[in-house]
Amino acid sequence: MTLHTGVGRVRPLAYHDRAAVDPALLDVVEYRKSGLSLNWIIGCPLDCGYCVRHLFGNFAMKVPRALTTDRAAFELLVAHRFFQPHVTPIQLLNRATDPMLPAVKPHLFTMLRMLDDAGLTNHVLIITRWRVDAADCAALNALQNLRVTLLVTYSGIDDDRIEPVDSQIAGASLRTAHAHAGRLRVVLYWRPLVPGLNDTDAHLAAAMELSRHAQATVFTGLFFRDEIRAYYRDHGLPEPYEHTARRKVFPEHLEQRVLAAAAARMPGGSPVFRKTSCAVSYAHGLPDYNGHVGIRELCDICPTAQLARCTDAATVPAAADVAVMAAGLGGALVEVADRAVIVSGLDEQRRYLMQHTLRHQVHDIAKPHHPRRHGRADLGWPTATPIPAAETATVQEVNTR
Repeated sequence: MTLHTGVGRVRPLAYHDRAAVDPALLDVVEYRKSGLSLNWIIGCPLDCGYCVRHLFGNFAMKVPRALTTDRAAFELLVAHRFFQPHVTPIQLLNRATDPMLPAVKPHLFTMLRMLDDAGLTNHVLIITRWRVDAADCAALNALQNLRVTLLVTYSGIDDDRIEPVDSQIAGASLRTAHAHAGRLRVVLYWRPLVPGLNDTDAHLAAAMELSRHAQATVFTGLFFRDEIRAYYRDHGLPEPYEHTARRKVFPEHLEQRVLAAAAARMPGGSPVFRKTSCAVSYAHGLPDYNGHVGIRELCDICPTAQLARCTDAATVPAAADVAVMAAGLGGALVEVADRAVIVSGLDEQRRYLMQHTLRHQVHDIAKPHHPRRHGRADLGWPTATPIPAAETATVQEVNTR
């Protein structure tokens, strides 16, 4: 695939073009589950058919454009009402472009240097499916304070109508980053896994081999929203599911096959995780900043040392303190339990603020998390029965080989 992305600096988005941009994209800082997401550049030429840019009506914008300057974006982040120095995880340029595109990369590194020079030790997640070279790794390793994780997105999808970018590019980037990792941590971001598209035994084996070139591996499914379904239909693409869903879709049978492939692989592959924050935290030798450890069936594939690390750091917050926090954010506390805090009346951004502050899961009573589905869509999960003893034994072997 040939890209004409330009080298150097991204030009500002023209004032008269802003009226055509979804207001949600013009909001440079947004709280997402893996942290405050800073997106001051939008537009991407990579054309992945399942991209979340469909949700913002932004998929047709192929040339990256800047919504504001690097310095102004930095100030918006650190002055954001929800930002906590050394606590809040940060994601950079993960919503509407790829941070490693030639024209975008200088802005990424400028932002990283400003954050690092401020003495911040926050987690910073950089997600890319594009090219990473040794010089990029040297620049990332030179950062002294930030906990930087490079998550290389790899799917193995070989239908170029859905993913025109050859997955070998991501594979090469992963190998390069892992070979040159110093302070930098490298995660194989295996996504999206979709039945009938990239779940053959050969696909799974290829990903398991790639897992040898990362400190951790996380696997996840597809956001199949109405906007993405409309794009598939308009372009005659095969629809992976009969229905759309608010959450990512990852059927039970596919998870079982992934875990079986991980258990059967030769020694040397990195541990596999169901959640991004689990993989990132493990790679840095830290407890999970999203506090998943209370949901024990989610943690049944974690390495023993990591489970102990998360368990030792876990505390169930005091109900009185949580009630005050929830009320201050405009909602109400429903329950505090070992698994999660349950609240009502709070949107995702405020729940994530609570979650990262408390280091404990915070769920909305109106959007329940069903056992074993791990916060995913109900599609493909016909039962909610406990894991059979035989399956549990297989699961426990996944990350101990």
